[in-house]
Amino acid sequence: MYLVLIAWFYVALMMAVAEAMSPIGTVLGAVFTFLLYGLLPMLVVGYIMGTPARRRARKAQALSAAPNASGETPSHPIAAERKEL
Repeated sequence: MYLVLIAWFYVALMMAVAEAMSPIGTVLGAVFTFLLYGLLPMLVVGYIMGTPARRRARKAQALSAAPNASGETPSHPIAAERKEL
């Protein structure tokens, strides 16, 4: 997952550098090139590629919070320690 994002970042950065160094390019154009061709798509792809991991984490959390005798899940995941009298 990270290899795709790193490669995309590199290509977008090189596009922005080429835009800034071009005789007809501007630094502002390079910034927008990086944001629109690099950062925004990387965020979308990273979110989509991270969906299975978030789903697994949510499922693991649901399994660890088992219901108690009344059928309700406990509000705190760690049970209180009982004191002996």
